[in-house]
Amino acid sequence: MAKTNTTTAPITKINHVLVPKHTVLSEKEKQEVLSEYNISAGQLPKIYISDPAIADANPKVGDVVKIDRPSYTMGKVVVYRVVISN
Repeated sequence: MAKTNTTTAPITKINHVLVPKHTVLSEKEKQEVLSEYNISAGQLPKIYISDPAIADANPKVGDVVKIDRPSYTMGKVVVYRVVISN
């Protein structure tokens, strides 16, 4: 089998079509979300600080990440996760 010499641009997890948009919320936005749902940050689902989807945002432990996921039935679904250490 002959080898072909092809070059392709690297696909990062951040810009891949299947990875939803991740945004680290400001402290004010975090408090608004927590009060809207009447919960504490510890009650949110977790995301590791080393997760490649949030690596470029330089999150800190305790930050809240907003994830915008496309949905065929709802158009867009927003979920929140709290950043934890590994």
